[in-house]
Amino acid sequence: MALLTGCSTNVEEYEGTTPKFELDSYFNGDVVAWGMVQDYTDKVTRRFCVEMTGTWQQGKTPGERTGELDEMFYYADGEVDQRIWQLVKSPSGQYSGTAADVTGQAKGEAIGFGFQWQYTLNLNLDGSNYSFFLDDWMYQLDEYRMMNRTKMKKFGITVAEITIFFDKQTPLRSCDKPT
Repeated sequence: MALLTGCSTNVEEYEGTTPKFELDSYFNGDVVAWGMVQDYTDKVTRRFCVEMTGTWQQGKTPGERTGELDEMFYYADGEVDQRIWQLVKSPSGQYSGTAADVTGQAKGEAIGFGFQWQYTLNLNLDGSNYSFFLDDWMYQLDEYRMMNRTKMKKFGITVAEITIFFDKQTPLRSCDKPT
């Protein structure tokens, strides 16, 4: 186990890469994303589209910025869900955030074109509540597009992976909404 942990990727490995990812710049305004969830067998179990609006302002201390990211999820099965993040960028460039379905505080760091974001997400599945640890990795491809890969873990074991493609190039496309 120590060998596997020692070989894992660290966000510092992306030092000097471009374009430089900054959460408060990329998620400022409107963004649309498309994604899928794959279970531990790699079977796609859910597909979705997300419409997001981010707003940022100067924080209480010099160099701090605070923001809100309002995410509206439209799933292929007709489910609609919303998550609203309250975000803080510290003067040192570290990010933290909270949301109603997140336990505690999410923490993240951007270096170069990469961003790692970690948190515990609470989900209701078939009437039962579960907590999962999410390890998000976002990679900015250019000023408009970004890829996201997330490992969803329970008891340290990856039970699902999420892949998301973000696009903020105008004119924005929109999600197909259930009727």
